Amino acid sequence: MAYENKNFGGDRNNDNRNNESLFSKRIKAGKRRTYFFDVRATRGNDYFITITESKKRFDDNGYDRHKMFLYKEDFNKFLVALTETISYVKTDLMPDFDFDAYNHDQESEEGATVSAPAETESVTETISSSAEEGSSVDDWKI
Repeated sequence: MAYENKNFGGDRNNDNRNNESLFSKRIKAGKRRTYFFDVRATRGNDYFITITESKKRFDDNGYDRHKMFLYKEDFNKFLVALTETISYVKTDLMPDFDFDAYNHDQESEEGATVSAPAETESVTETISSSAEEGSSVDDWKI
């Protein structure tokens, strides 16, 4: 589920810009774990991505969160390394495993069913083939 955060609260030049998400993508992963991919802005009108893992505590007393910051100068290297790592697991370690079985529908917060994007497989193939051919991430059509 992707959504745009339009709660900018008036003045876009305030000091709280770092706390505002300009774009978010949420991935529910099981009953207790959620990943958030957020685009945020710096005071100098630059952008970075935060990747957050949020896990509900077993005692139902809040959440544990782990956050990673990804800056624009590392986008390409990060994407290539992540793609190569996933490809290694899929092709070398678990070639017979059906990873597509996990592309099932997710329930949104309102209880409606949201389908996984149909282009997931083609995006993965595009990233994998482009990474193998050594092309630039900027050339990929995601």
